[in-house]
Amino acid sequence: MHSFFEKGLIPFFMIKDYLKELKNPVYQTVGEAAEEIGLVAYAVGGVVRDIFLNRSSKDIDIVVVGSGIELAKATAKKISPHLSVNVYKNFGTAQFTYDGTMVEFVGARRESYSHNSRKPIVEDGTLEDDQNRRDFTINALAIALNGPQKGSIIDSFHGIDDIHNKLIRTPLDPDITFSDDPLRMLRAIRFASQLNFTIVPETYEAIVRNAYRLEIISKERITEELNKILLSPKPSIGLKLLDETGLLVQFLPELVALKGVENINGQKHKDNFLHTLEVVDKIALVSNNLFLVWAALLHDIAKPKTKRFDEKVGWTFHGHEVVGARMVPQIFKRMKLPCNEKMKYVEKLVGLHLRPQALVDDGVTDSAVRRLLFEASDDIDDLMLLCEADITSKNAAKVKRYLDNFALVRQKFIEIEEKDKIRNWRPPIDGELIMRTFNLRPSREVGTIKDAVCDAILDGVIENTYEAAYKKMVEVGIELGFKVVTEE
Repeated sequence: MHSFFEKGLIPFFMIKDYLKELKNPVYQTVGEAAEEIGLVAYAVGGVVRDIFLNRSSKDIDIVVVGSGIELAKATAKKISPHLSVNVYKNFGTAQFTYDGTMVEFVGARRESYSHNSRKPIVEDGTLEDDQNRRDFTINALAIALNGPQKGSIIDSFHGIDDIHNKLIRTPLDPDITFSDDPLRMLRAIRFASQLNFTIVPETYEAIVRNAYRLEIISKERITEELNKILLSPKPSIGLKLLDETGLLVQFLPELVALKGVENINGQKHKDNFLHTLEVVDKIALVSNNLFLVWAALLHDIAKPKTKRFDEKVGWTFHGHEVVGARMVPQIFKRMKLPCNEKMKYVEKLVGLHLRPQALVDDGVTDSAVRRLLFEASDDIDDLMLLCEADITSKNAAKVKRYLDNFALVRQKFIEIEEKDKIRNWRPPIDGELIMRTFNLRPSREVGTIKDAVCDAILDGVIENTYEAAYKKMVEVGIELGFKVVTEE
């Protein structure tokens, strides 16, 4: 692929060279079907862009000068009489999946927008109209699959040059492009982050001018783009652009509040925004777990709320992990993120992210390790990844000391787990047994008894057996003034 740039051959090439790269017979079938029913078809957008980026694509977009639905049915029939086609008449689109690839067909169209909606008024159009409505030049490329230009790439806006020069720009006036569909501003930053491309000045400045237009975009669509940025090889590229352009403050003001350094009597704290971006980047290097990246993004989110200055010790952020964990459900709900086990996972990691270091500071005791293993459960390894990423000091000796300490903690986890099997552990007694034994209804006291038994086991005061736990339960219940009414 690089030979095209070395030879400077733009903008037209024979399609057969590209089909060798794509290795998908569906293109030839689409071209043959279009020829048979008298239509002209083009492969467009991301699948063409990805050829030049040497990336594989699992989605193929076909633009038809005519009916996309008609061509989808004709193509599917040529592939197999049993291939099912999904038709969306309201949108004039159709799609099918063939050999693991989603192929979508749509008629070429012209779009116009009202000021308060990103839903366009759509009319039939030409390929030129369709390319004009594309978000960026790198996505406005088309390959002719049949007709007079068969075998050629149509590059009306020099998108190949922009791919070569790693640039993001809009095909037409960026102010109109972004005002029509403000989601494109997030897409510009997402592509810049994913591909490590630069947004050209006129396009960047238009994002700044139109940032307020993001208010008409649903949180679901914003979050979809943000998640793609967080899964970039280096998410800080996109996060910094979101901040600098004024987009980030509109949907994650808590993150923007982390910015800045305050100085009192010569004592400064670090810029927690830049620290957070560094932690996120370090997680992205070792994991593609989206919600672990979210935990990194939110691990210090409560520092602005908990920041205090103490004349003796300087800046403190006491309890920021607890307050931050409580903020996670609020942020997830607002951002339309899944408020389920994924949210609880992030909440847990944010709440526990200081604990491994506390283990080192206070001494790595068996009881403390048992307790952390119990609370973190199967997420203990992810917690340790977060804690290790959280070490962003520029002092190499300090970093080595922290990481060596964490290695000791990891070894202690292995030893305790082999001995006590505490990960995913459940106490030998439950609330039902407590209520039955003392004839109690659900109440705070039931939880108090259960916690006392659990703590005794985790602290190594009693053995992890039913007999020892039952005896402890009875002792605590009697101390609280209850009588045993049912013996087990």
